[in-house]
Amino acid sequence: MPGMKPIYQPLFTDEQIKEAERISKKHTAPHNLVQRAKLVLLLHEQPDIENPMAGRLLGRHENWVRNWRKRWCKQGFTLTDKHRSGRKPAFSP
Repeated sequence: MPGMKPIYQPLFTDEQIKEAERISKKHTAPHNLVQRAKLVLLLHEQPDIENPMAGRLLGRHENWVRNWRKRWCKQGFTLTDKHRSGRKPAFSP
């Protein structure tokens, strides 16, 4: 029996898809960006795919998929991490 349809289903523009394709094929791109780009491509091809299945296909946890889907729906498209607060790195003289 299939599960529920995902609540958050982001829509991507052609430019965003091209950027995701470019990053996913780039050998020198950071791994986290490649993973997110692959998620974009997967969601573009199969928008109704469930979070656990998408996570299994990409080797990630379903919560990771859910968080990125939600972020893209609510805050817009980006593959980079949010700025995090905290102490600035400092080097002693």
